[in-house]
Amino acid sequence: MQKEVVVVVGAGLIGQAIARRIGVNKQILLASLSLQDAEQAAIQFRNAGFIASAASVDVSSRESVQALVEQAQQLGPITGVIHAAGVSPSQAPVATILRVDLYGTALVLELFGNVIAHGGSAVVIASQSGHRLPALPAEQDRALAMTPVEELLQLDFLQPDKVVDTLHAYQLSKRGNSLRVMAEAVRWGQRGARVNTISPGIIITPLANDELNGPRGAGYRRMIEASPVGRAGTPDEVGHVAALLMGPDGTFISGSDILMDGGVTSAFRFGDIQQPVIQS
Repeated sequence: MQKEVVVVVGAGLIGQAIARRIGVNKQILLASLSLQDAEQAAIQFRNAGFIASAASVDVSSRESVQALVEQAQQLGPITGVIHAAGVSPSQAPVATILRVDLYGTALVLELFGNVIAHGGSAVVIASQSGHRLPALPAEQDRALAMTPVEELLQLDFLQPDKVVDTLHAYQLSKRGNSLRVMAEAVRWGQRGARVNTISPGIIITPLANDELNGPRGAGYRRMIEASPVGRAGTPDEVGHVAALLMGPDGTFISGSDILMDGGVTSAFRFGDIQQPVIQS
């Protein structure tokens, strides 16, 4: 009898932390843009007693994501999807951020939502940044949530003359992630499955270290220092929340977003952290 399959799209530290909590006695398929990175993660999981294999995926490519879906289906019924792939404002230009973080997430939700097993669940890693974008017009919210995936990047308010700053692109993408998940929860529910987002603050990973040492690093460090908790988070802390959302104690939660940022967003709105200026 085939075991249940958990797919990790973006097998970095956060994706791995979640998989360790929900992947016991399941087939874990770890996928990254770099097959070598995915294979190294799979070796670590197998050495720790898990059943794990590796795959390469480019979330900005429909053909690549569809191939990952088919590879996962060959292993068994897909009952878990962890989507943690993405690029940060310091890592990529505007077009790449929108293509990977916004379009790529919508694509993963569409294609895995077509095959997710009854009782299955997914978590998408969004960001605190989505919560700090000012309110969008209702029609833009709906467009981010409902526009067919292949038309998403054609939206007028996402064009190069409207989004010229990488942080703005990132915030729009992460706001779009949570809106998209809310809409997809309806479709996933028709298959008896659930999907939610987690919006972490600064979680210490290689990507976060790139940000802390990048052009916005000083601002990020001030943000951590001025937050109510006064520190960055860890991948394991995100893993605990994801385990709740994806496990038996979270079966009444779908289409929701959990903000876990050490109170940074609270400090932006009601404390001493200054909102960054976005060029648009």
